[in-house]
Amino acid sequence: MLYKINAQMMEAMRPVHVMARNARQMFYQPWNPMNSSWLFRTIRASFELTERLTDYYEQPAWELDSTEIDGREVAISYDVVMSKAYCDLLHFRRRTRGLKQPKVLIVAPLSGHFATLLRGTVQEFMYDHEVYITEWKNARDVPMSDGVFRFDDYVEYLIDFMGWLGPDTHVLAVCQPCVPALVAAGYMAMHANPNLPKSMTLMGGPVDVRISPTEVNDYAGDRDLEWFEDNVIMRVPRGFKGRGQLVYPGFVQLSGFMSMNMDSHINKHFKFFNDLIRGDGDSAEAHRKFYNEYLAVMDMPAPYYLDTIRRVFLECQLPRGVIEFRGEKIDLKAIKDMALMTVEGELDDITGRGQTACALDLCASVPKKKKRHLEEEGVGHYGIFNGRRFRESIAPQVKTFMQQNS
Repeated sequence: MLYKINAQMMEAMRPVHVMARNARQMFYQPWNPMNSSWLFRTIRASFELTERLTDYYEQPAWELDSTEIDGREVAISYDVVMSKAYCDLLHFRRRTRGLKQPKVLIVAPLSGHFATLLRGTVQEFMYDHEVYITEWKNARDVPMSDGVFRFDDYVEYLIDFMGWLGPDTHVLAVCQPCVPALVAAGYMAMHANPNLPKSMTLMGGPVDVRISPTEVNDYAGDRDLEWFEDNVIMRVPRGFKGRGQLVYPGFVQLSGFMSMNMDSHINKHFKFFNDLIRGDGDSAEAHRKFYNEYLAVMDMPAPYYLDTIRRVFLECQLPRGVIEFRGEKIDLKAIKDMALMTVEGELDDITGRGQTACALDLCASVPKKKKRHLEEEGVGHYGIFNGRRFRESIAPQVKTFMQQNS
């Protein structure tokens, strides 16, 4: 019922959104001498704020159409090289001839936002790597005839993707996929799969949420599985391809994210309003780009979401050594030939310090020379994989680690 009410509310706000957009455009005419006046800037800022607050944000475009290699601009095409019911393996194919560079599989989180949230991560790797990414599909758009999707299916997808890419691949898992990525690597090592990646980098992932628990961990750990089933799982209504699917709706996840830092979000919107009045176009555009991405959310398959809550946050199966894949217990000590790097942010309020680094101890058979931990000072969760500190400090060190273990 709540899902349907939310959809109806967004539809009801559509006329307000259109009116605000048209009014904003009307109040800016090239010939109007009052365009730069304080009054007109204030009116336009009010209409734009209303326009954005009543908008429905769809999946953003990648907007990565070119990169620079050896001083020349190279075109990029987006090629789906493997397609599954709930995920596509997307290749950012560079229009080059005979250029051989390392392959990196970026495992995007299936946690409410689209894979485009990692646009900055992709951009930083695409000029010196062949970049692939898991582009998860919005569960509301997946027909029920395609079956359910669980934690084990996530792991199987990763194994299939790594198998398709081959053994000379480096894996970069961001946040939530750190656990299924480790499970996939453990299973592949146990079965001597020749396509085990050369290296795996885990960035800000909840490998062991008992270490330095955050507000996110407390939210999940203070409730039992039945509470989640009763309160946040909903059925997709008619009007969508996935009608009848049980999902954890994106708008519920977004409300949770927003409530954690509501004061900050409110202040940012006040600043945006003032930037528009002052004519600070660069700051206003930065706000638009961030929230165009942040407010675009997707539904997660309910079986997968509940599996993750139970296995990762309630039972902590991976660090306790009891996690299974398709009924077989996973032994991370079987991983011997894959290099492993962990990355954490000092100020991460989503994944606490030490929750990711513990993977180095769990993979006890990996030689010490093939392990590395990086804690970036003054960086929060999103700064681990995006922004200036990522570009200038974190990414170069991750690339060096990959190169050393190619």
